[in-house]
Amino acid sequence: MKAIGYQTPGAIDRADALQDITLPRPMPQGRDLLVAVRAVSVNPVDTKVRRSATPEPGQWKVLGWDAVGEVVEVGPDVTRFRPGDQVYYAGSITRPGANAEFHLVDERIVGHKPASLSDAEAAALPLTAITAWEALFDRLDIRRPVPGAANAILVIGGAGGVGSITIQLLRALTDLTIIATASRPETETWVRELGAHHVINHRKPLAEQVAALGIGAPAFVFSTTETDQHLTEIAALIAVQGRFALIDDPKGPVDISIFKRKSVSIHWEMMFTRSIFGTTDIEDQARLLDAVAKLVDDGKIRSTLTEVLKPINAPNLIAAHRLLESGTARGKIVLEGF
Repeated sequence: MKAIGYQTPGAIDRADALQDITLPRPMPQGRDLLVAVRAVSVNPVDTKVRRSATPEPGQWKVLGWDAVGEVVEVGPDVTRFRPGDQVYYAGSITRPGANAEFHLVDERIVGHKPASLSDAEAAALPLTAITAWEALFDRLDIRRPVPGAANAILVIGGAGGVGSITIQLLRALTDLTIIATASRPETETWVRELGAHHVINHRKPLAEQVAALGIGAPAFVFSTTETDQHLTEIAALIAVQGRFALIDDPKGPVDISIFKRKSVSIHWEMMFTRSIFGTTDIEDQARLLDAVAKLVDDGKIRSTLTEVLKPINAPNLIAAHRLLESGTARGKIVLEGF
């Protein structure tokens, strides 16, 4: 089967950064689905793994943790799907990725593709939707109010992949006032269209801008990017006993003692945790993907797709990685078709 992979980690500008290769078609076991991949999207995790993870000697590392496709075979223990089903999912970081014609994935982390979306539109959603859903409802527990705090949340990095779906989930499922950050006219317009009530600039001090809104100290902060640059501002602006979640990897040591005086709780979200550890609630990922699909098909949220590259091959994947690493991407970049 066709696939894209690498053998030496490093920068994207190297000649062998990502290569078109041929690999054996995998065979499903246990609760595996074998999916014929139709579309994939690119996430920051792809670029991080490409820069740092070395495959076994002589082997290829295949990236890709967002996919849409058709089930073509199932393992002997599969109960939720059958050949012909259209699916979408983010996969597991401990297994080969979906930048391949055929891909194995555990059915417990797979959702039924939204019927109203194209393959490319659906491929933009899984990883970011899981991340946002888990951060909001499992980690921050945003349905539980913070006493005395403004019924509001600050989303740092509102125009990115995770921020774009976070804003929509908040509007569709909660009554929280949404403050999102954006630094360019086009990204400010984007987050307002997605449902943000207020937009502030993350290139300027955040606490002063939040205070100027006059709504009080927000109960929640969700930081999706550059958290280390905003930590002091977050500590200053968040409500007493507020809850703070982050998903990125701050550079250097992180001093969380600045949150002690306010008794702020800190929550790290990694959407691969359930699949890495095989948690007892692993099937919650399948359920939430089905819930997101229903929200889409009911017209309550939409795809965050902004750019499609065809076909799925090394040159297009390299272009997508470059754009993502530039820090200027808005929404999600998808590759479609082999």
